[in-house]
Amino acid sequence: MLVNAPRASITSDETTFPWRAGLHEPDRFADFGLGVQLHDGQRAWLRNATTGENCLVTGNRWGKSFVSAVKAIHRAIYRPRKRRYDRSGRYRILIASITQDQANRLWREARRLIDQSPVIAPLVVDSQRAPFPVITFGNGATIEARSTQNRGEYLLGNDFDLIIFDEVAFETDPEYVVDEVLTMRLADRDGQLDLVSTPNGRNWFYLRCRDIERRRRPGYLQFGDSRDNQFIARSFLDDRMATFSPERIQQNIMGQFVDSGGEILRGSYVDRAMARRPPAPISEEKSVFLTGWDLARKRTATVGITVTANHGSVRVVALERLRRLDWAVVTARIAQRQQWYPGRLTIDGTGLGDVVVEQLANYRPESVIFTPATKAALLTHLELLHARDRIAYDRWELPDGPGRIWSLEDELRRARWDDNNDCDGVMALALAVWPLRHQTKLTPPPRFTGVQ
Repeated sequence: MLVNAPRASITSDETTFPWRAGLHEPDRFADFGLGVQLHDGQRAWLRNATTGENCLVTGNRWGKSFVSAVKAIHRAIYRPRKRRYDRSGRYRILIASITQDQANRLWREARRLIDQSPVIAPLVVDSQRAPFPVITFGNGATIEARSTQNRGEYLLGNDFDLIIFDEVAFETDPEYVVDEVLTMRLADRDGQLDLVSTPNGRNWFYLRCRDIERRRRPGYLQFGDSRDNQFIARSFLDDRMATFSPERIQQNIMGQFVDSGGEILRGSYVDRAMARRPPAPISEEKSVFLTGWDLARKRTATVGITVTANHGSVRVVALERLRRLDWAVVTARIAQRQQWYPGRLTIDGTGLGDVVVEQLANYRPESVIFTPATKAALLTHLELLHARDRIAYDRWELPDGPGRIWSLEDELRRARWDDNNDCDGVMALALAVWPLRHQTKLTPPPRFTGVQ
C-alpha cells in the first residue's frame, strides 16, 4: 500500500499524530487528523467497511454523511491500494448521489472537515466547484462529487478507487447504475463501493442488503439507529418517537426496511407464503392444476407458473422462465407443461399472444388481454389470496445470465402498483390463480391508479 507522508511543515510526532496507526485505524485518524468525535456506530463503520462492497443502512441523523466524508478524507490521505494498481493513475474518490445537489452536500461536509483541521488543510493544493466539485491533495488524490442522473451517463469513461453512493435507496434505476456503471468504474483499480442510505421501502437496496446478510453475495452490512448518535438532541428524537407512526419509527429512526405502501404485496404476505408448508405430500391423482403464462415483450421474459389448488388454496409446483426463444419453442414448452400438469391454462393474450393461444387451442386456454383494468383485477386477486393466507411457494431461483440469479421472491417483493411492467413472474402467478376468482370475492375492489 502507498502511504502518503505528511509534509515537512506538519509535525509528524507519533505520539501526537500517530500516522502509521491511522492507516489501519481510520477512527483514530478522525481523532488526531480531523479533531472530530465519532459515536461507536461510526467507528465500527470506518474499521469494518473494507470489503469490495459495503452497505450502510441508518435512520435519519445517524451521521452517515458525516462518517462518509471522514472516510473519503482518510482514503485521500493514505491512498490504500495494491501497488500493482498504481499504473491506473492518481487515487480518485467519487461521492455520488441521485442529484448533483445531494452529492455536493456530502462533498461540502468533507471540505468543511478539511478546512477546520490545521493538520489536513495544508495538504490540499486545489479546490474547485465547477464544472463539478473537486478537492485535490498534494499527493495527487482527489475527492469529486457527481450525480447519477440519466442512468449515470456523466460517470462513463472514468475510473475510481472508492465510490460512495449516498442515498442509493432513492435511485430510480439502481440495478443498472450500480452494477453496469459504478461497479465497472472500479474494475481497473480493484476499488471499493459504499452504498449508503436511509431505507426507502423494500426495494432494490433492501434486496441487495438482504443478499449480503444471507451471504449470497460478498460484502459488509451495517445498520444504524438514530439513537446511536449521542451528539443529537434527545428532545428531537423523543418528539419523533412520540409522534411518528410505528412504520415511520422503524424506517426513519431505527433504520429498518419496511413497506413503503406502494408495493402490490406486503413483505409480511410474502414471508408467510414462503413459510407455509403443505399439510401432506401432493397427490397428482387428487390435485387440480392451474397454469399461467406471461409472454415476453422486448425487454422481458416468458414465465410459466403452475399451482396445485385445494379448496381455494394454492401452492406453486412448477416454474419456468424463458428468454430469447422462438415462439414455436415457447408454444412447445407450454404444451409440454400441460401434459405434465393437465388442468386450466390461462395465457397472456396481449399482442402476439393471440397467435400462441390459437396454436394451443387443444388445451382450451383462457386468453387475458392486459389492459389497466384487467391488470388491476389480476393483481388485486393475487393480493387478496396472500392477505387470506391461501397461497404458498418456495424460494424459486433461476440463472439469469452470467453471474445473475432471478428470484420469484425478489420480484414479488419489488412489484409496485405504479411499476410492474417488468414483473413477468408476478403476472404469471396472477394468471395461474385467476380461475379461482369466482371463489374469492374481490374486496377491496381493483386498484386502477398508476397501473399501466
